[in-house]
Amino acid sequence: MIYELRVYRAAPGKLPALLERFETITLKLWDRHGIRQAGFWTTLIGESNLALHYMLAWDSLAERERKWDAFQADPEWIAKRAATEKDGPLVANVANTILQPTRFSAIK
Repeated sequence: MIYELRVYRAAPGKLPALLERFETITLKLWDRHGIRQAGFWTTLIGESNLALHYMLAWDSLAERERKWDAFQADPEWIAKRAATEKDGPLVANVANTILQPTRFSAIK
């Protein structure tokens, strides 16, 4: 199992809309594509309260590529993303890291 850590820095004032999109749109589409989330976090104390952190669980890099590409090309996702961004982008930038658990990690 590998994990993907994604950090989205929301555009100013757009974090609530970004969270709403994940909760009401994105997660349902991920379920359809077999994408498994390991958790979502916002910043309570830290550098920026505009950040959304989340992790995805993958069996392999090949699984990630296949499922992520299918999700990104999904016509429903493309349409709903565009609708939620009619007043401008929700995300200013994205950082992405693929993580591999150590042999002593509580999460494998």
